[in-house]
Amino acid sequence: MNFEAYLCAIAIAVMSVVVFVQVVFRFIVKSSLPWSEELSRYLQVYITFFGTAYGIQTGAHLGIEAFTHLLPKGGRKVLAILVQIVSMLVCTLILKLGVDIVMSQMASGQVSPAMRIPMWVIYGAIPMGMAFCVIRYIVEIYHSVKNFNKPEDREVLE
Repeated sequence: MNFEAYLCAIAIAVMSVVVFVQVVFRFIVKSSLPWSEELSRYLQVYITFFGTAYGIQTGAHLGIEAFTHLLPKGGRKVLAILVQIVSMLVCTLILKLGVDIVMSQMASGQVSPAMRIPMWVIYGAIPMGMAFCVIRYIVEIYHSVKNFNKPEDREVLE
């Protein structure tokens, strides 16, 4: 496991406990915890952005392969590298925009309604998650270029 996987696992565990405690409080104690839904929502934001980076590393993201099988092996490899580069550039753009949002939130001093957490901490999930995505794509591009002339796994088996 890596950092993103650990962070997501911890966030899911905390979110599960918080939701369970909230249900117990609502139905048994007849009272609600004002911060539980907010915390769960913010944890979900972090899970989304760090889970995206984890998905890049594990190859879990969806891909459209409707016409890639029509390309020669070299063409498929070139296309895969181009897709990785474009994806990395998109993540870099989102990273930059995320930093702008965080800076704006820091300047505004806005805090969350229930927990009173500075909102820049919540919005920080965007640039942090995207930074990990960019790093993961750099690693993927490096491996794709390094292994460009090596046969694919399926080729070795044939």
